[in-house]
Amino acid sequence: MIKANKDNFLKESGKALEEIYEMLQSLKSISLEELQKERTVLIMVDLINGFTREGALKSPRVERILPSAAKLQSACLLKGFPILAFADSHSMTSPEFASYPPHCLTGTSEEEIAEELQQVGGYQLIRKNSTNGFLEEAFSRWLKENDRIDTFLIVGDCTDICIQQFAETLKTWFNKENKESRIIVPMDLVETYELGMHNGNLVHVMALYNMTINGVEVVQSVEVQ
Repeated sequence: MIKANKDNFLKESGKALEEIYEMLQSLKSISLEELQKERTVLIMVDLINGFTREGALKSPRVERILPSAAKLQSACLLKGFPILAFADSHSMTSPEFASYPPHCLTGTSEEEIAEELQQVGGYQLIRKNSTNGFLEEAFSRWLKENDRIDTFLIVGDCTDICIQQFAETLKTWFNKENKESRIIVPMDLVETYELGMHNGNLVHVMALYNMTINGVEVVQSVEVQ
């Protein structure tokens, strides 16, 4: 239970949100050119039909970032960066459906990568059966086999769920291993959905804030030539 007077809570929270908003607005962009080919990977999270164009969790907010995500994907491909694409893929018995409506069922078009990204290509597909792609065995193998990679450029959705969980878990894993890392999340290339109490703008901002205070490098954008 919230141990605070409602009016005081809303007043204090409003002030904090204003400070968080202004802090995020003050963050800088980075250039793709500053990232080293042998140390950098692009991670595209759940930019699939089931979160963009069809199904119970489709969102026009997420769909809007597809063209810019494809542009960054093309630039990374030209620079020779490896690219991983996570895609939700569930059976009807998934325990996750106790928290979310059924979505991205295995064998349906919902689990497929969005057409814009398919056209660019050049990615390794990793299907995932939870919100946190870090837990997938295929990613663990990739991480072990590519131990020179320490810079992760993460785009996709949802900011407050799959993006935040993956980025923070990845950062804390590197911390546990006593290894320096850059876990980069560009604000203009992550999004979340709007549904009932799940206010898209609010949870998006709070997720970005939580990532910044946990060592994730949140930036305005990644500039490409």
